[in-house]
Amino acid sequence: MAGIFLVVEGPEGAGKTTLARGLARRLRSLGIDPVEVREPGGTPVAEAARQVVLDPELETGPVSELFLILAARADLVARIIQPALDAGRVVVSDRYDLSTEAYQIAGRGLDRDKVLQANAIATGGLEPDLMLVLDLPVHVGRARQGRQGKEPDRLERAEEAMHERVTDFFAGLTGAGVVHLDATREREIVEEAAWAEVIARFGETIGAHAG
Repeated sequence: MAGIFLVVEGPEGAGKTTLARGLARRLRSLGIDPVEVREPGGTPVAEAARQVVLDPELETGPVSELFLILAARADLVARIIQPALDAGRVVVSDRYDLSTEAYQIAGRGLDRDKVLQANAIATGGLEPDLMLVLDLPVHVGRARQGRQGKEPDRLERAEEAMHERVTDFFAGLTGAGVVHLDATREREIVEEAAWAEVIARFGETIGAHAG
């Protein structure tokens, strides 16, 4: 039975984690045990890299930031994601490689071709089956995080212009497997729209998993 790789992407405060958890919950309601992962993170090596990347007390340049994230991704793909897909599991990821294009290429200004080449090594060429991109203006995301009382991490503390570039990148994404969702809408509406996309594309496979 084929595995399915679902990824939720978007700028800060868009509700990626909430949506990823909601999709996993819906899968479990059908008797499917999804593999839930987040980026960076998910393995001891990846979690260690995450702490360094997001620590606001550490000064990390764009290139070192990139390689920390890619090291985390390489370990997560090799140890968790690829084995799960090979075993026919459904994987739901809170971020994946589009975030590298958004933050390290569009946001930080690193060379696109070189970053994509390095990322291809980290992923082994593994691409998601569906990328659910949450679209949200920067000021709305920041306001949400403020209401939640969240202490901003190092990436979240980056200048406004960088976050605008990140948001613009996500908003402009096109291509096979990319679906945009309006993250200004209520959480339940966004989740329903995302689930409708999952069922429209993978309903037969999900039915086989559930059976």
